[in-house]
Amino acid sequence: MTSKLIDVWDVETFDHALMAELEAMKDLFCNYEQTEKMNYREHQASKEWIPHKENPYAADRQAILEENIMPMMAQRIIRAWHYTRLTDDEADFLKANGIYTSDLTTIRKRLDTQVAAGTISATVADALYGSSPFYSQKEARSGKFWMTSHPYDPNHHGVELLLGHWGGEGVYFWLEDDEHIKLVQGIGRPRVIEMAIPLSLTTSAYSAAKAVIAAFVTAHGCEPDGSAFDLYATSALGADAVLNVLTEGSPEFGALARGYPARFAEQQVG
Repeated sequence: MTSKLIDVWDVETFDHALMAELEAMKDLFCNYEQTEKMNYREHQASKEWIPHKENPYAADRQAILEENIMPMMAQRIIRAWHYTRLTDDEADFLKANGIYTSDLTTIRKRLDTQVAAGTISATVADALYGSSPFYSQKEARSGKFWMTSHPYDPNHHGVELLLGHWGGEGVYFWLEDDEHIKLVQGIGRPRVIEMAIPLSLTTSAYSAAKAVIAAFVTAHGCEPDGSAFDLYATSALGADAVLNVLTEGSPEFGALARGYPARFAEQQVG
């Protein structure tokens, strides 16, 4: 496992071995992107239907991606971002103990904690628990901790519901009762957890490989498609995986994706 922390969008964070592999294939990667853009412009400019042209570099690029870059990324640690809404106690617990994956047991525990704190009644907790999508989507949802590969502005439409509702999708996603919705909107504060994630604990080495190639060719003047991706950890992680917890009102939270991290450019999200 390579311990150097990588931002998949920033070549300055790539380790020597990864950069060497990318540099060796620079012409192939750039030729592929340039051909893709040329073919796209030709297709868009045509006044009648024409089939998309094949990219002669596609097969070799795909082979390098799958056989070289993906295995390398599976041994690396990347920075990732989890958007959520937490109470102060939950944020402190996470910083001290790390993260756990979601399932019906953890949802029940979080609800019971809020009952004990007097935030919600036992009746409301039972109703929220009974509305969880984990019941009918248990296999698809359980045992995962979701993140994004790129930081997003807290006002981005893709994260606003996560920041606006306590409990995550396991609590708020299927709520229909207005009172219950207002209740979970009032618990805790918006937070973004900045994390160090070994890709070996995810299913996203392929997406990460595509992202580092995109960052590399961008640094060489090419224009790839957006490379941001969602990923999830498949097991719990210790406190050392939690790099920071950004809370609404803090300078870092307010500058997220607009100056924090310092080298991130917002147009990289796509």
